[in-house]
Amino acid sequence: MKIHLALATVAALAFGVASFAPVYAMGDGDSGTTTPKKCKKGEVVKKGKCVKATSGVLPDEDLYQQGRALAQAGEYDWALTVLAAVRNQNDPRVLNYIGYSHRKSGRLDEAFGYYHKAIEIDPNFVLAREYLGEGYVAAGRIDLAKSQLTEIAHRCGTTCEEYQELAEHIESGLN
Repeated sequence: MKIHLALATVAALAFGVASFAPVYAMGDGDSGTTTPKKCKKGEVVKKGKCVKATSGVLPDEDLYQQGRALAQAGEYDWALTVLAAVRNQNDPRVLNYIGYSHRKSGRLDEAFGYYHKAIEIDPNFVLAREYLGEGYVAAGRIDLAKSQLTEIAHRCGTTCEEYQELAEHIESGLN
């Protein structure tokens, strides 16, 4: 998946993220491969074509994957539009990337609510804990960030990626 995210970043730069960003058709019937396609904001890829992001236009998993790719590419408002089209709004992964998009857009209080809901559904979701901790760092609440770091250590140890990333953010004060 990291390769897909790297491709998303490269494609976003190539297409100019001001009006277009990469959206990936994932599991939408296009031979099972991930195909880069540029669409307008508010659209997703369905069978190689751009369509308006609405509930039911694609399976939830496909909407989640495209919303996640957009969030990782820095298209936060577009990601929120796509993630809002997911029918299961209680999927912790969806809640996590809604929180991520709000956090990266500077809306920390909104982000915290989504991260907390994701963790309430799945207390072992260490990626949500990492992102929540990064939000706490951005808010200057290092004590709360360290609390999430401890929770991550209990769930996956101190060598897992989420622990390492949050520890680095706490040390450097990045969000």
